[in-house]
Amino acid sequence: MAETAWLSKKLPSGKVLCEACAQACKLGEGEYGICGVRKVENGELHLLVYGLAAAVNVDPVEKKPMFHFLPKSKAFSLGTVGCNFSCTFCQNYDISQFPKEHDHQIVGHEMPPERIVELALEYGCDSIAYTYNEPVVFFEYTYDTAKLAHEKGLKNIYVTSGFETSKAIDLLAPYVDGMNIDIKGFTEEFYHEICGGRLKPVLNAVKHAHDKGIWVEITTLLIPGKNDSDEEIRGIAKFIADVDPAIPWHLSAFHPTYKMLDVPRTPTSTLLRAYKIGQEEGLKYIYVGNVDDEDHESTYCPGCKKRVIDRSGTIGQYVTNELDENGTCPYCGYVLEGVWH
Repeated sequence: MAETAWLSKKLPSGKVLCEACAQACKLGEGEYGICGVRKVENGELHLLVYGLAAAVNVDPVEKKPMFHFLPKSKAFSLGTVGCNFSCTFCQNYDISQFPKEHDHQIVGHEMPPERIVELALEYGCDSIAYTYNEPVVFFEYTYDTAKLAHEKGLKNIYVTSGFETSKAIDLLAPYVDGMNIDIKGFTEEFYHEICGGRLKPVLNAVKHAHDKGIWVEITTLLIPGKNDSDEEIRGIAKFIADVDPAIPWHLSAFHPTYKMLDVPRTPTSTLLRAYKIGQEEGLKYIYVGNVDDEDHESTYCPGCKKRVIDRSGTIGQYVTNELDENGTCPYCGYVLEGVWH
């Protein structure tokens, strides 16, 4: 199912510039973007996965992970095939890299925006999450769905590597309420060699999304020997604090997968070291993930330090939220930052 990928521009050279992400692919007739799902046909850029969902689930919103966004609610989650990155540690490589590894083949179940919104409401979800693969590569599909979802009272979440152009973020801002953005490392070398991307556009996207009023949470997957030095961890923490110390930071444990099977799992001690560095840099909300650690997965009020959102079990399994609908702490009256209703 192909639709015009309208977030694009025809160039004087006859090529078409894709304006969705910072890869800025300039494509001639018959050429595919780095993502594998945007292709020039008859002089126009087309989105080959429009209306084709490759993965669909109803998840706790905490799995995104979004910890300050409608706690205990359900998110209707979907993704397509394709990705603008090529991370060697990708946990969803079976869909993200599918077109690139299967001679540009496109797979998915037909699911137009109207049906996604219908299903989200039917399953009692409060939001739709564009996730599993990189949502900006299927931008027009997400845009149409998010706009319709807002009309029906649903919120929208982008779970992303943060390679959106400012133009894409500007267009999404009226309809996307939250973004979980990966800061995968803090060197250009890491992004270039391991992810097939660049660091600077990601940092720009974080700032721009925050400036546009989108609720932002950050995730960093800490990989032993790759991005887990004190220097890199502190660099990320400082950057987040400079944008807004209230941005939640999720520190996730790596497990061997895809092309990175020779790297060991992240020790819990690394996560706790990063947690402490985040505190030293003034971040208000830091969480560890992919490990069972209730104390470091729960939310503490910055005012009185009491635990106000308790999380235990599998992510999203047991959540007790003591905040009121405005995010107010019942113990001291501090209003915690987030999207609470």
